[in-house]
Amino acid sequence: MKDLLQTSIDLQIAANRTAHNTSQYASKELILRRGHTFKMDATFNRKLLSGETIQLEAETVSPPKSKFLLSGSASACSWSAVAEHGASSTVSFTIFTPPTASIGRYTLSAHIISGGRSYSIQLGKFILLFNPWCKDDDVFMPTGVERKEYVLSDSGIIYRGNYKSITELGWNFGQFEENILDLCLTILDKSFDYCNQPSMDCAQRNNPVHVSRVISSMVNCQDDEGVLEGDWSGDYEDGVSPAAWNGSVAILQKWRRNGYKPVQYGQCWVFAGVTCTVLRCLGIPARVITNFSSAHDTNGNLCIDEYYDKSGTSLNKGEDSIWNFHVWNEGWFVRKDLGSFYDGWQILDATPQEQSAGLYCCGPTSVKAIKEGDVHLNYDAPFVYAEVNADRVSWIWHSQEQKERLTSDVCIVGKNISTKALGQNSREDITDNYKYEDGSKKEREMFTKAYGKLFGPAAPPPPSCRFADSAGMNDPGNSTVLAKPKVSGAFKITQTILYGEDVNLVLILKNSSTDQATHILVNISASSTLYTGKVMSEIMKKTTSVILGPKEEKEIPFKVTYKQYENYLTSDLQNFNISAVCEVVGEEKILVQRYITLESPPIRIKILGPVVVNKPGKAEVTFCNLLSEKLTKGKLLVVGATLLREAVEKTVDIIQPKETITILIDFSPIAVGKKQLSVDFSCNKFCNVKSFVEILVVAD
Repeated sequence: MKDLLQTSIDLQIAANRTAHNTSQYASKELILRRGHTFKMDATFNRKLLSGETIQLEAETVSPPKSKFLLSGSASACSWSAVAEHGASSTVSFTIFTPPTASIGRYTLSAHIISGGRSYSIQLGKFILLFNPWCKDDDVFMPTGVERKEYVLSDSGIIYRGNYKSITELGWNFGQFEENILDLCLTILDKSFDYCNQPSMDCAQRNNPVHVSRVISSMVNCQDDEGVLEGDWSGDYEDGVSPAAWNGSVAILQKWRRNGYKPVQYGQCWVFAGVTCTVLRCLGIPARVITNFSSAHDTNGNLCIDEYYDKSGTSLNKGEDSIWNFHVWNEGWFVRKDLGSFYDGWQILDATPQEQSAGLYCCGPTSVKAIKEGDVHLNYDAPFVYAEVNADRVSWIWHSQEQKERLTSDVCIVGKNISTKALGQNSREDITDNYKYEDGSKKEREMFTKAYGKLFGPAAPPPPSCRFADSAGMNDPGNSTVLAKPKVSGAFKITQTILYGEDVNLVLILKNSSTDQATHILVNISASSTLYTGKVMSEIMKKTTSVILGPKEEKEIPFKVTYKQYENYLTSDLQNFNISAVCEVVGEEKILVQRYITLESPPIRIKILGPVVVNKPGKAEVTFCNLLSEKLTKGKLLVVGATLLREAVEKTVDIIQPKETITILIDFSPIAVGKKQLSVDFSCNKFCNVKSFVEILVVAD
């Protein structure tokens, strides 16, 4: 009798990938999602005889390898296979993968028992991913519209700026592009966890809690061969400015070309964009989140201390800071380690800020745990809670030993927490997911609860609560009890603020006294700052005084001219802090503050006519020089996944003052659906001015 030999294998790649929602990947491999069946045919040199059996075995590729013998009866909870064979020599297999299987690369083989002996043959290879379509998978997402947005969408919007002036950045996640899936699996194999405890790491690759935490660590390079190196210095000559990136694909591909050495450079939105790509690519639903006025609480006391000199200039004293914005991610999965109440969106932050269990990573942290003040739960809840809930205390710095308290604000941190809306190119405010209304009784209860869990029920109240009309306690380093100020103030901006124009502001001061006039000395200062709050250069100072009658309100107009700020602001530094220390003569001082982000000149993109797959399309890009001086060395860079085979670069030597230029861009889409075309403009005055447009590509 001839040995039973395999003559051909049909993995039914196209049909299986369609059934598993993986046909978008630019790969010829069999890509599957766990918890669903797949089919294959094996043709042999003859038909099976009575007494001959075939048993399948799946084996992980990453060492140490794990083998799974497939039982011969159907089971949705374990590796199993059912064979169908008739008179022909072809055997059809229906293979079941459990919804708890580890993700990664597998080989599939067959053990044939024939004539009293056994031997093995290789059937093929496949990649197994998390499955948001499977109810028994920890990442199950119930609605199709959510899966389309948070798993299948390959582009999106990242929000930046400040909470009073929010801007949009188009981002190409590109999770389905060529080699990206392979790179995402490589990220797991390069991780600190895998390199130090490979058996334990591989065993936990069935758990999105573990996998997402590994990704959070690996997207930065502080502890391992991670993808990105962070830099906030403003000097990026030996790498790429964080502001230059338009998407994740170029970063991940450069990481591979560099021999898996970190790509230079990234900042928070770049780390978050890449993290979203990796999560979606591996099957974990994910989105990008922006927290405006985001606290970085280094000492964990839920209080951010900011320091000023007596003239109102912001000082780089202390380690705490409030960032204009900070960007992180949310991944969607259950939390069996915490309990079902904490299922759903989980916070993940790959920006290297603080260590967690010895590594620079953050999360997953349950969003529900943050809202309810459950800061005792894994992972990194105290740090995340402070990012959205910390209180701010402002001080006059006289010396290391003497600091004079100015104001306390319990409502400034965690503003307009934002993400791209479901199925729309608009911003969704999800602040209510993270916290109760600022200043409300419920919000203060949760703050007190969190503070008690961190420091114990007998701990004194946090510094921000120590007002004379609340706790009635003295502040550390201050010998007097602060009463509620008699004078209040606020800055008002009178126009949209574009780079190259004067900034006109108004300081509004109000006397709350009903029977007493007030003489106020006002010191106004403007300083350029990074979006992280770090002060870079002083731009201007102004001193004045005003007398307010009882219940009187007055406006003090002033401006910061273009000539004053043009040498201090760059493409990475278009923020400045306006502050005013207002002293009631002989009595109290108050601080009035406003962060300002200048807007770059707008770039407009117009798509000319309908866009049809595999047919030429055309876009019109328009840019206007709003400055009163000419621009030189202009360079326009256009990118678009599946729209352009490679980036298109156009140069413009000179743009005269107030001149508008129009450039036509040809493209040819190779896939249907919603696609994103992004434009980046740089010149002698601006770097990385960006715009994007969403294009609907239709079938012919």
